[in-house]
Amino acid sequence: MKRMLWPAISLVALAACSAETAETADPVEPDSGDAVEAEATETETATNDLLLPLPDATSTDITADDLAIRIETLADDAFEGRGPGSEAGENAPEWIAAEMERIGLTPGGDNGSWFQTVGMVEQTLDSTASSLTFEGGRSGEAYPMSLPTDAVLWTKRQNAQELDFDDSELVFVGYGVVAPEYDWNDYEGVDAEGKTVVMLVNDPGFARGTDDLFNGKSMTYYGRWTYKYEEAARQGATGAIVIHETAPASYGWDVVSNSWSGAQADLVRPNGGDDRTVYESWITQDVARKLFAEANLDFDDLKAAAQEPGFTAVDMGDLTASGKIVQSVTTTESKNVIGVLPGTEAPDEYMLFTAHWDHLGKKTGEKTGAPTEDFYRDDIFNGAVDNATGSAALLEIAEAMAAEPHARSGLFVSVTLEESGLLGSAFYAENPSVPLNQVVAGINMDGMLPVGRTKDMVVVGYGASELEDILAEKLAAQDRVVKPDTKPEAGYFYRSDHISLAKKGVPMLYADGGSDKRDGGEAAGMAAAEAYTAQRYHKPMDEYSDTWDLSGMVEDITALYEVGLEIINSDEWPTWYEGNEFESIRKASLAGDDE
Repeated sequence: MKRMLWPAISLVALAACSAETAETADPVEPDSGDAVEAEATETETATNDLLLPLPDATSTDITADDLAIRIETLADDAFEGRGPGSEAGENAPEWIAAEMERIGLTPGGDNGSWFQTVGMVEQTLDSTASSLTFEGGRSGEAYPMSLPTDAVLWTKRQNAQELDFDDSELVFVGYGVVAPEYDWNDYEGVDAEGKTVVMLVNDPGFARGTDDLFNGKSMTYYGRWTYKYEEAARQGATGAIVIHETAPASYGWDVVSNSWSGAQADLVRPNGGDDRTVYESWITQDVARKLFAEANLDFDDLKAAAQEPGFTAVDMGDLTASGKIVQSVTTTESKNVIGVLPGTEAPDEYMLFTAHWDHLGKKTGEKTGAPTEDFYRDDIFNGAVDNATGSAALLEIAEAMAAEPHARSGLFVSVTLEESGLLGSAFYAENPSVPLNQVVAGINMDGMLPVGRTKDMVVVGYGASELEDILAEKLAAQDRVVKPDTKPEAGYFYRSDHISLAKKGVPMLYADGGSDKRDGGEAAGMAAAEAYTAQRYHKPMDEYSDTWDLSGMVEDITALYEVGLEIINSDEWPTWYEGNEFESIRKASLAGDDE
């Protein structure tokens, strides 16, 4: 689950080829602005077997026409929402690899192929046979949860198809955070063994809203649901429940229920996930309020107490959780796509571009709403904005760069399993195709909104690295400015693939479209972003339309291309700003002290 930022534009993604050793067409070098026909070479690839055809002709300029072709293709129903591991979904990276080959990249994956194999486990909850029930409290009654109306439920344990939990005592642990650097421990004095910990979403700094706690309004990694479940497991809990609230989560319950219904993917874990809690869950705020009342506790009072230093966890009376998880477990594979544009002077130094190709796939029975003039709502989560746009931007930049030689190498990585917790990029960061201390910098592209031209560009995690200074220079030439993320409390910086590389020290830029539209200003930009989040984000309505205004997306992608172009043709190594949390990791990496 990821962020949804302010408007921007960019389009779909790339192409595929499945040979272990594929020959590559020579880079195309046409006159600037001319449409070119790039023909795939006859290789061992299966380009003739692609689910959808490659473009007949595209330009080495970054254009709205090319973006439209690639976005529309990647968001086509034929890929059935690009679900990783599914037959239809795995055709998307094949198409992207073939498109990379067509535009002149060379394969950079396993054994000379275009792909890096990512072992994955697909776990599908049988919601009719699974259950979560709370019992006890002042009434002594049982409260069975309706899935996914009241709660969502799953497990990260991969070695069992059935798991039971009985009479697990509930304990409220505030935000579920152990942060020594902030002198904060919500688990202090708690023996969580066998218990179910109940937690608030986000972190205490967001709740307090002042700069003297955590990172103030800006979410830290401790506010992410991924961290909360991991920490609950480290504490030995049987179950972990996060209470959903729209404002601190930055998305509604429908996003939660859509994202955790159907098959859930994870990387193949060495221990099969046996070190995780038996079950993980979200519950609605209404359910939480009822449970707190049954425990003779005041939800609002405890929520306020949890944001203060020295908070002590609270047992929730004799309330217990019992239930059963019945799941099918399938081990399969997905793939990252890796293309390289070799440099002429420093080929062992790389400028990295990333975007994820996957989305939520097809969810039978999820059809909602009625047909509209531009969109038809079905059970396919096409992910046109999320992230056919970023994938298209990746290909546009690759094609533009392939038109002429560059000093350093270009590294273009289209990753899988972003929607399952940034797993594809995490796998790549742990198993990089080139040493990460040879990656000069990176740019990530995710979820660009087709809202037209804007006066600004939003940098997520603003104030992080010198890449922002380069972007500001490029935007100035477009009569535009850099702006900080307007919702730092949503933790967008931790919710897309760049964070996997940043945690390894690689300076990463994640910039989205602007909020200040040239036609309509801030109000129009905000309205467009809010409409997308409410109506299309992680819903079947995220479909491509030929009515999209891609002019702003062209400007955004051009600016990012020019940032990359400056770095790929220089000998400079942009770095994190002094004091950034990743600065010391980068220094150690460049010194050869990393793992």
